[in-house]
Amino acid sequence: MLFDLDGVLTPTADIHMHAWRAMFTELFAEKGVTAPYTDDDYFTYLDGKKRDDGVAGLLASRGISVPLGTPGDPSTADTVWGIGNRKNDVFTRVLDEEGIEAYPGSLALVDRLAAAGIPMAVVSSSKNARWVLTAAHLLDRFPIVVDGVTAGEQGLGSKPAPDMFLHAARALGVEPAQAVVFEDAISGVAAAHAGSFGLVVGVDRGAGEEALRSAGASIVVDDLAEFSEVRE
Repeated sequence: MLFDLDGVLTPTADIHMHAWRAMFTELFAEKGVTAPYTDDDYFTYLDGKKRDDGVAGLLASRGISVPLGTPGDPSTADTVWGIGNRKNDVFTRVLDEEGIEAYPGSLALVDRLAAAGIPMAVVSSSKNARWVLTAAHLLDRFPIVVDGVTAGEQGLGSKPAPDMFLHAARALGVEPAQAVVFEDAISGVAAAHAGSFGLVVGVDRGAGEEALRSAGASIVVDDLAEFSEVRE
């Protein structure tokens, strides 16, 4: 069982959305961009993707060109990485102040799967994944975490490329056809579909059932509480 993190296990997707909106609204005002940032921008360019890929795509959509920079750029730098790190400042501040808890339905499913001895992994484009899992008291449930840090170290392609999910399946010692993927992002669902995974469960936290099915979801649910039973 391969789980995305933000929006599937924890409601951190809401914090990410808030942080991106605040940061890009300020940035567009600074650069005189008239087309406002919208939630559609989040789902189209940012949701489920590595930070630098998402920022570069959204900037290009507004005709903004800045250097790529490096991951260590300060948040004041006018680079793709600097702008992404600016957003991360907002995200970490909100998470520190408010904390995070897993969705009850997701936690119940993870507990049932663990009791049944089903191998599980987290596959998240976020570089904050381990921190979020620790804050939500979930890290010990997942022996395998493939995140944005892993992707950078291993040269894995960003979702919608299937690389991260395939890497996690290999780490668990299973073929993609033997694995189930739980994803709320259109790009993540598309990645799992491209990797020919056995079942792709779309979790609709706002992307929309039709969009998730079009991206390749086998089924779509509103919450993982809908999986009331776990069978070996």
